[in-house]
Amino acid sequence: MLVRNLRARHLNMIALGGSIGTGIFLASGYAIHIAGPGGALAAYSLIAIMVYFLITSLGEMATHRPTTGSFCEYSSRYVDPSFGVAMSYNYWFNWAITIAAEISAATIIMKYWFPDISAVMISALFFGLVFFVNLFSVRVYGETEYWMSFLKVAVIVVFIILCCFLISKKSELGIANFTIADGPFHNGWLGFASVFLIAGFSFQGSELIGIGAGEVKDPEKSIPKAVRTIFWRLVLFYVLTTLFISLLVPFNSPALANQESVDSSPFTLVFQSYFGHGFATNLINTIILVAVVSAANASMYASTRTLWYMGTTGQAPKFFSKTTKYGLPIYALLATAAMGSVIFLSSLIGNGRMFTILLTISALCGFIAWFGIALSHYCFRKYHLKGDLSVLKYKAKLFPYAPVIAMVMIVVIVVGQIYTLTGDITIGVILQQYGALIVFIAIIVLHKIFSKKHMQIIDDKVTWVGAETEKLSTK
Repeated sequence: MLVRNLRARHLNMIALGGSIGTGIFLASGYAIHIAGPGGALAAYSLIAIMVYFLITSLGEMATHRPTTGSFCEYSSRYVDPSFGVAMSYNYWFNWAITIAAEISAATIIMKYWFPDISAVMISALFFGLVFFVNLFSVRVYGETEYWMSFLKVAVIVVFIILCCFLISKKSELGIANFTIADGPFHNGWLGFASVFLIAGFSFQGSELIGIGAGEVKDPEKSIPKAVRTIFWRLVLFYVLTTLFISLLVPFNSPALANQESVDSSPFTLVFQSYFGHGFATNLINTIILVAVVSAANASMYASTRTLWYMGTTGQAPKFFSKTTKYGLPIYALLATAAMGSVIFLSSLIGNGRMFTILLTISALCGFIAWFGIALSHYCFRKYHLKGDLSVLKYKAKLFPYAPVIAMVMIVVIVVGQIYTLTGDITIGVILQQYGALIVFIAIIVLHKIFSKKHMQIIDDKVTWVGAETEKLSTK
């Protein structure tokens, strides 16, 4: 069984900075380049509002029923068992792909310093490091993630302070960047729609506090406290950062065009203007490397715990539910590591074509997971609590509007990606863009056809600790 050994400060810092990674350090500049400062800022702001609604919804359910299965279990319990099974496989596969993606990013970064070193050797080194950290108890994971998240948060705070200083000293910087060329909405609606997937990728991982809820001490206090930091994280680390980048770096700068190079990072460009080229590039390279390792670490943790939950509920082979005496789901960890390795090796075939397809599928997986959170919360309040809010220790605001708005936004964003497709729209292109959704629906249908029984829905008024769905120690 798992052990509640995450402390409140671990969960708070994971909520504050756990999802900060290559999405904000690299992709934010590319988003501004595509949609202009106005388009990027609007997209990031809308996604921030949506994610805030989602995390408060998740926080309410996780405080009421803290479980490592998180919204995968809530989907089974409050929506439909088949929907929950599909959500579990979707989320596990999403993070397994992300592990490979982050390891690939680490390889690119290391090649900046060591261009002749073997990519396989670098990837094996970082993969081994992440696997090694996850071999220990959840407290080791929490402590490691705490300090890496702390570093990322500190860098962004310094970045914002530096931006304020530069704007005050250089009169040519600022709002003028919004009016150059065809700004502020570069490429019109096409650019605006194209940025949503990039913005969504940057925010993915915010829901990890739900996974950690099953292993945190005193969840009724720790989870609401962590959720309350979400608003400031979204505003400070995403919206405000995007605004300052837009004020300092012209959106039509060629330096922003290549999202796969650390030299294109808006953080690098701003630090270069103050500290010089060599120091700035090496500094941001190091920070991005830490962010990548942190993201891979969180991905391994989330994917492993999701597979463990699937083993406990019969959604996957039962041996995945076995743990060591320290509460480590060892078989789930080994299977996740193996899947991540296979996906990474696919990136070495066909000039990365297969890996590009998998990454596109992964991006959609994140939005599917978010939709599951919103729908679960709506059903939780409407059909299970039936208006009785007295049992809730933490109440999400703006119900039912918040989850409904989030679901509508997700549907519009996902369907709207058709508008961004260019060239010949073939079956292969459609499968690449919407393959995850097709597989998700197929799992729901197949589970309903072949499952002979549904998981038992336990009355939420009954104490759930020790139930078949999950067994946890409180030591």
